[in-house]
Amino acid sequence: MRAVCLLSGGMDSTTLAYVAQEMGYEILALHLTYGQLTEEKERACAERVAGLLGAEEFCEVDVGYFSQFGASALVDPDIPVNDFRDEHEGVPKTYVPFRNGNLLAMAVSYAESRDADAVFIGVQTSDYSGYPDCRLEFIQAFQRAVDLGTAREKPIRLMTPFVQMNKTEILRKGLALDVPYEHTWSCYQSSDAACGVCESCHFRLEAFRALGIEDPIPYRKRP
Repeated sequence: MRAVCLLSGGMDSTTLAYVAQEMGYEILALHLTYGQLTEEKERACAERVAGLLGAEEFCEVDVGYFSQFGASALVDPDIPVNDFRDEHEGVPKTYVPFRNGNLLAMAVSYAESRDADAVFIGVQTSDYSGYPDCRLEFIQAFQRAVDLGTAREKPIRLMTPFVQMNKTEILRKGLALDVPYEHTWSCYQSSDAACGVCESCHFRLEAFRALGIEDPIPYRKRP
């Protein structure tokens, strides 16, 4: 079995790739850059993890048009990345419009070109409240589009093993698989030492604290 794993270099996608390997899949790692502030750090982490996994391929695709569209703190320098405490209810400023729809479409194209059986994406419950393209209903609808729009007789399955898990549960699973979290990066705004205060850092640190473990990556501050 072969699977395309969307590998950002972050905590969730790295754990996801290890889960896919545990399930018996050979890994085709797909890393997409779109002008995010920590692009170089994320790429380095993703490539290192792919190597540790013995991935069959590491494919990097530049989808910089997200920067041209803007409207997200991750790709628009005029929109600041808020500290977690400053975020409000609703769609976070870090939401990139329909990003997962774009990423899944490319991952399915890659999977079909390599005769792969599945695409793994690390959507999870912590993102439901603000990111509409992380909902189970969205994945189910996209699966229907994949079934209709691909030429293979055997369907390409969208695999979302974390869709009903939170960050702490994902971390617990990753620790059991010896996931090298020291080679992952989650911070939205800093590449040398994680800021410790953005939304992504907050949820990552919260998961490590819940399990009584120190996060192995460097931080400027640990609230």
